Amino acid sequence: MTMTMPSLPPCGRIDPVFSRRDLLRKSGTGFGALALSYLLRDDVLLAQPAAPNPLRARPQHFAAKAKSVIFCFMEGGPSSLDTFDPKPLVNRLAGQRIPDSFRPVITPMGEFYSPILASRRRWARHGQSGLWASDWLPNIATCMDDIAVIRSCWANGLNHSNGVSQMNTGSIVGGRPSLGCWVTYGLGTENENLPAFVVMQDNAASVNNGARNWGTGFMPAVYQGTRINATTEPINYLNPPPQVSPEQQRGRLDLLNQLNREHLGRYPQSPGTAVPGLAELEARINSYELAYRMQAEAPEAVDLALETAETQDLYGMNERETATYGRMCLLGRRLVERGVRFVQLYHGSGSKWDAHRGIERNHADNCRGSDKPIAGLLKDLKRRGLLESTLVIWGGEFGRTPQSEQGDGRDHNPYGFTMWMAGGGVKGGQVIGSTDEMGLHAVEDRLHVHDLHATIMHILGLDHTRVLYRHQGRPERATVNEGEAYTRITG
Repeated sequence: MTMTMPSLPPCGRIDPVFSRRDLLRKSGTGFGALALSYLLRDDVLLAQPAAPNPLRARPQHFAAKAKSVIFCFMEGGPSSLDTFDPKPLVNRLAGQRIPDSFRPVITPMGEFYSPILASRRRWARHGQSGLWASDWLPNIATCMDDIAVIRSCWANGLNHSNGVSQMNTGSIVGGRPSLGCWVTYGLGTENENLPAFVVMQDNAASVNNGARNWGTGFMPAVYQGTRINATTEPINYLNPPPQVSPEQQRGRLDLLNQLNREHLGRYPQSPGTAVPGLAELEARINSYELAYRMQAEAPEAVDLALETAETQDLYGMNERETATYGRMCLLGRRLVERGVRFVQLYHGSGSKWDAHRGIERNHADNCRGSDKPIAGLLKDLKRRGLLESTLVIWGGEFGRTPQSEQGDGRDHNPYGFTMWMAGGGVKGGQVIGSTDEMGLHAVEDRLHVHDLHATIMHILGLDHTRVLYRHQGRPERATVNEGEAYTRITG
């Protein structure tokens, strides 16, 4: 019987199980590799090509009306009946139960057995357009000729969690990318030295659902919103310690990115698949790069001391009630001025607009805190020639009912409520759609949240049906594969 011996390597040579570089990397917790990287840091042959920025600017599907969005989100649900949608019948029937003709076949939440609550607002027409606004919003009232009031919005969320979720992500169930993420994914940014999507809130209370409102869900984490502070120090730890030179800072970042990308390269991914932790690693790599670039540009971008006293006063920054949201609105203007794509400004964080009781005190305080800053934002954008390229949106997750709750409050109403848009090519001084005479249901030109999102994307030059991300083999869209853009809003 003939036996075949395995072939041996030539005398004097041993095939290593791993290379010297692997040995350095795997021994002593990898400190050998750190030393090697330091020694070879200037070797041109080892230089790694810079990875393309996933947030680089991309072309629109068609000519855009706007380049940026500022979404003033009134969290908790402002009452349309007391702000932009007057209903005389509500006051005439105050104290009575709502007539049967206004009730749906299936009564939701049982609220139709509560008496109707009169609105105590004084109403007036404003501007050449003659649009209505209540006395709670005297400053925004001076801007009505620039505003398109959408009175026929409707949604599916009955409570704050699913309402806020849907207004941000299109779904009442959490876990989907937010609208700001879809816009960033579709268009990228015009300024790679600042975040493409920025979020601010006016107090320490968490917005319902927290960071999921500006998260990416199943999309790469690099597109998520960056939250900055509404304080006098908007970005924490922006500047490195004085003893660290720019060259040292750059060297640290280059080494860190090289190690991270080597690790990332061992696990190639195909689009639509997910290896646990890798999307977060990719996002972290890009966030390190962005943080380094921000150290050059962000300090100037968020320095409100560079603004004139007249501008600060326009936003209400010198008044206690309006100082915080005024600072946020002014920061929003400075950011879109520098190419930030999507800015979301939460007012009433923690559902402060929620008025199940005491709506007079609740809404009076909230309107006082937001009215002057928002009007200042519109006027400042307009005089700087930025309003045409910036879409400003106002609204909450839903409106409130004509019936009373707890005697002097109003319940949630997702069936018919008001939002408004200005700038970005939107034709001002117009009313879109309507609710019934009680302000309960949208009845004409009804615009669901998906329609609103499709409209916003259309104004930005995006066809919402063509902004696709494949997740587990399924084509996903910002509008949950529904919705239609209301193109008449731009005239």
